[in-house]
Amino acid sequence: MKASARAHTNIALVKYWGKKDPQLIIPQTDSLSLTLDKFFTDTTVEFIESLKQDELIIDDQPVAPQKMAKVTAVLSQVRSLSHQHYFAKVISQNNVPMAAGLASSASAFAALALAASTAAGLHLSPRDLSRLARRGSGSATRSIFGGLVEWHAGVDDASSYAEPIMEQVDFGIEMIAILIDTKQKKVSSRGGMQLSVTTSPFYPAWRKVVADDMQAMKTAISKRDINQMGHIAEENAMRMHALTMSADPAYTYFEGATIKAINLIKGLREQGINCYYTMDAGPNVKVIYNHQDRQRIIDKLAPVFGKDHLIIAQPGPGAHLI
Repeated sequence: MKASARAHTNIALVKYWGKKDPQLIIPQTDSLSLTLDKFFTDTTVEFIESLKQDELIIDDQPVAPQKMAKVTAVLSQVRSLSHQHYFAKVISQNNVPMAAGLASSASAFAALALAASTAAGLHLSPRDLSRLARRGSGSATRSIFGGLVEWHAGVDDASSYAEPIMEQVDFGIEMIAILIDTKQKKVSSRGGMQLSVTTSPFYPAWRKVVADDMQAMKTAISKRDINQMGHIAEENAMRMHALTMSADPAYTYFEGATIKAINLIKGLREQGINCYYTMDAGPNVKVIYNHQDRQRIIDKLAPVFGKDHLIIAQPGPGAHLI
């Protein structure tokens, strides 16, 4: 009763920011993302009869039981589905900084869902794996799949799941992650979302923004129009971050270097180099562009941020057993 899985992070091009149901992690809106090849999590799950409780080791460090609520939620669902009651030992290795706005929870819980369900003898469909991963982290719903992925918000556990739009991306979209600060953020995504939902006066407008952006983004994808995809993603990201700054109390994930990166990317566009930025819940900036412009963009970014702070990522695969 042991299995290992790898899942990759995803970066939302149309953001998810807020839950209708915090227990089941049913989101307020749909969302759309790109799975990336360079950031991933490897997780091994073994159900062991002699264990007295679930155990978790992340990057060779044991995690205290009181900090395992989200992992236990996924494992408990697996136990319920498989009709067995052994506790599990979970060993996870991250090839992505944790809690820094680089979607480490997405890869972590997608890998956990696949490894745990396989170890328990389940043979879940991709849709059901997506629903299971959602119990740990909303964005993990999308990391079950590779390429460009849509998460249907739904209204309940059965109807809230992701599905691929284009698993094998056949055009030249890439991202550069600018690693500004990989330390754990002060305001968690989960806490920040709830604060924005309950206190930002702009939240009702956000739902309409996402509905419009989802349609526009899918049209741009169908046309393989990277510039339009980048423009929509950039505007959507800034409107999401407007929700953080309009909350009570206001908060932000920006740092000084975040603003520097944003202004630099805008400057590159003014010079005729088409590139766009997006950000999740953290200070690190992701640059969206056509792969043929990669070197010109790196040549401009490297003197400012350092070449070792730039990570090139291409569309990545879905979760798979290893």
